[in-house]
Amino acid sequence: MVKNGKNGKKDKNKNKDKEKNREVAQLHEPATKSSGDYAKELARLHVELAHLQAWVKKTGARVVIVFEGRDAAGKGGVIKRLTERVSPRVFRVVALPAPTDREKTQIYMQRYIQHLPAAGEVVIFDRSWYNRPGVERVMGFCTEEKARRFLELAPRFEAAMIESGIVLLKFFLDVSEEEQERRFRQRVDDPTRQWKLSPMDVESYRRWWDYTRAYDEMIRMTDTDFAPWWIVPSNDKKRARINCISHILASIPYERVKFPEPEFGKRQKRPNDYVDDTHIRRTVPDVF
Repeated sequence: MVKNGKNGKKDKNKNKDKEKNREVAQLHEPATKSSGDYAKELARLHVELAHLQAWVKKTGARVVIVFEGRDAAGKGGVIKRLTERVSPRVFRVVALPAPTDREKTQIYMQRYIQHLPAAGEVVIFDRSWYNRPGVERVMGFCTEEKARRFLELAPRFEAAMIESGIVLLKFFLDVSEEEQERRFRQRVDDPTRQWKLSPMDVESYRRWWDYTRAYDEMIRMTDTDFAPWWIVPSNDKKRARINCISHILASIPYERVKFPEPEFGKRQKRPNDYVDDTHIRRTVPDVF
């Protein structure tokens, strides 16, 4: 029989660490309602989002929703639940990659302005122009002078958006250090989540307090009466999703639009001269 030796000890220590992380996370995670309550409330909100969509299309409203926050705070989960029952042609998600060499030579806001909504659209920014005072500033991708200049100019840019008739909502998802670490370690252990763990996430884990200072100043300098920041506590993902979607619906003065039920009429009869096609067709094999 082969003895585990050092490898066995490492496995035991690793299991202890995982158990400890779970215990710490439970202390910081508030109690949530049952899965049945969550599903029922989410279904109700999806109906209201469908009514919002109909109103946006009918009235030509323009809505911008900005999602910022800590890495692993659950932005993607909120956006997925927000958009999974509506049309992607109305609710459009914008998640821009790193700027190209050409975009780096443009005015900073230029790459975001082209994605602002036209009439009848809701644009959701999965991270936005606030990359500059956040990740760009902390990681040294822009100078301190450019970051501070952005913080001075951003409220003016947002004021111009609102004056043009755009509804602007800004959300910052926050999560505790312990819960963020638990979620990062989940990504390491789960092959279906490993793609979510980027080198930038690892760096944000190391630089928690650098990001804290940057986000504190960002929120303080760009939190205005006309475009306030709304903080979403996200240690409990399900609660964060319900609270955030509910707030979005409460913040937009939409009205229910009566659905014009179409008349289908009668389906045409099979023509007498129709002959079944004899070409051999490939059918996906049954595996379930």
